[in-house]
Amino acid sequence: MKSYDVCECGAPLRLMERPTPKPAGTEALLKVIAAGVCHSDLHIWEGFYDIGGGKRLKLADRGVKLPLTMGHENVGEVVAVGPDVTGVKIGDRRLVHPWLGCGECAVCRRGDEQLCRTPLSIGVFRAGGYADHLLVPHPRYLFAIGNIPPERAAPLACSGITTYGALKKVGPLLQEEPVVIIGAGGLGLMCLALHRAMGGKGAIVVDIDPVKRDAALKAGAQAVIDGSAPDAAKQIIEATKGGAWAVIDLVGASRTVQLALDSIIKGGKLIIVGLFGGDITIPTPSFPLRAMTIQGSYVGSLPEMAELLDLVRRKGVPDLPVGTRPLAAVNEALNELKAGKVIGRLVLTPG
Repeated sequence: MKSYDVCECGAPLRLMERPTPKPAGTEALLKVIAAGVCHSDLHIWEGFYDIGGGKRLKLADRGVKLPLTMGHENVGEVVAVGPDVTGVKIGDRRLVHPWLGCGECAVCRRGDEQLCRTPLSIGVFRAGGYADHLLVPHPRYLFAIGNIPPERAAPLACSGITTYGALKKVGPLLQEEPVVIIGAGGLGLMCLALHRAMGGKGAIVVDIDPVKRDAALKAGAQAVIDGSAPDAAKQIIEATKGGAWAVIDLVGASRTVQLALDSIIKGGKLIIVGLFGGDITIPTPSFPLRAMTIQGSYVGSLPEMAELLDLVRRKGVPDLPVGTRPLAAVNEALNELKAGKVIGRLVLTPG
């Protein structure tokens, strides 16, 4: 099989050839049809997260080992299965849930494998879909996509489940108050589409890029705001008629988190999703005095993946721009994403 691997952080991915794996036990082997290119891959490729103050959290310290085949947004066709596999058969086209845990601890048993303390996520801790074949350890991670085009189904494995999980954390206010979404890239446009499908009242989108703000307006945003404007917080407060009850920060930079904190109303909630990096300082009395909530949201669970696909079947596939590239163009795709030139999502098509 062929794959494109990170062999040195920051260097171009390298074409690798190795024997195609043979599934054993509960494993299933998929021929990759579509593999999304995610902003999280940029952090893995670079080898670190910026944690502010000039400090970095290195991926190696989290147990990520090179060479690594990235790619955690995958759709493939089942081409071989181990003897203990049930529920899928050769020829099935399936979306792969990539957020694997150990499968045995209490967290995994309750369905929250994405929070396992010994993560085994596909494309992060084990080989992913920047390849022509992908080995999946158990059929419970394989979801039927029906008639959804593979290139549109693949982003649901991260972009979709991540924003769905964040929107769920807003709670009942989703249908009662406008939600502020910071970031109008692939995650932002997916979030906007799912917000509408979930019956959200309205969404105000914040981004520093006028092209992406225009894309958000075309996608149905109630209003768009330039996040770099000196009065951006004031604009958000005015647009939400007194302050935001919920802000979903899909960027996660020092500046965007501070903007969100300056914009939420008393009793409001900030949900941080993005991994851009940085740090902030918050006076501790602010938490009780403003009765505010700051919550992290990390991808989503197996049950949430099932919920998301049910939502998509009922409400339709999220309508956001999806561009495709051949697998051999993976380095160009990563550089295009890094340069901020991608509107919507890029998907590699190994098949």
